[in-house]
Amino acid sequence: MSGTGALEAELVQAARGGDERAFGQLVERYRGELHAHCYRMLGSVQDAEDALQDALLRAWRGLPRFDGRSALRSWLYRIATNTSLDMINRRPKQRVLPIDFGPNTDPHAGPGEPLTESVWIEPYPDERLGLLDGRAAPDARYEQREGVELAFVAALQHLPALQRAVLILREVLGFSAREVADTLDTTVASVNSAMQRARKSVDELAPERTQQATLRALGDDKVKEIVEGYLRAWEQGDVETVAAMLAEDACLTMPPMPTWFRGRDDVLVFLREWAFSGRAYDAEGRRRVRVLPARASGQLAFATYAWDDEAQAYLPTVLQVLTLRGEQITEVTGFVSPEPFRRFGLPASVPAV
Repeated sequence: MSGTGALEAELVQAARGGDERAFGQLVERYRGELHAHCYRMLGSVQDAEDALQDALLRAWRGLPRFDGRSALRSWLYRIATNTSLDMINRRPKQRVLPIDFGPNTDPHAGPGEPLTESVWIEPYPDERLGLLDGRAAPDARYEQREGVELAFVAALQHLPALQRAVLILREVLGFSAREVADTLDTTVASVNSAMQRARKSVDELAPERTQQATLRALGDDKVKEIVEGYLRAWEQGDVETVAAMLAEDACLTMPPMPTWFRGRDDVLVFLREWAFSGRAYDAEGRRRVRVLPARASGQLAFATYAWDDEAQAYLPTVLQVLTLRGEQITEVTGFVSPEPFRRFGLPASVPAV
């Protein structure tokens, strides 16, 4: 037995004897990847946190029944998967993005009012992934970072819960059909059938190329150029530069608002009349916006801050997540809430220069 395996066996034995500290050490190395797994299942960081806490509580209570015939990691995934399935069964609605919620709207009307109910897919902090370098298991079809991209997670939410679990376990985590069957208390034949249906649906809904593949193809220098250009244009309110970066069929969404705009022309109308309007400028005509680069859901992202007279600082407004097709931006998903800023470790305010 390897040193790691021997230590894990010792911790399991101690935890089965009631040692909570040993249990904490035991599960800590798996916490990040289990959290990402729950997020893929549920489409929400908050729901994932709740599911993970529930799963770890179930694991603690069930540890005396863990006989070691399966790997501890597989056992924990079984519990996390079934906890997520229970949560899906209790939740009345699936998580979506605005483009799946209703038709696109008139950009002249502005952003509209937010929905009070929590129906939106949330962005995922890359650093929460269990595998920070993005490596996948040998049998996995998707890399870990690809598995949290917004389009992929949105496609997953369209699947029946069991198909969703099967596809994630097989194609993101690389579990064998037998391991998935054991996890879900079903047969290998049922797993293979669910896998065929799930893959067909996701292939129809998700883009042909992932954002990870797109970013690799662009290369570091081109990605840096896009980031710097977009950041500078947004801070300066430079509509023409943003226009040159947008694809003709670009979309702009703003959860928790259900309103969204399709096509470069409509997006530019919204920018000119609302996002880049006089509301964001001081009496001397200086734009009072600061933007910080970020990464979210394995994609390029930007944290946008607007000046607040009372605070005398720039405060969080929107976390923008970009989707690229080649060098062009095909979607800007702007999460209009300060909550993602906290989860991403972004500053609560930016001081005046």
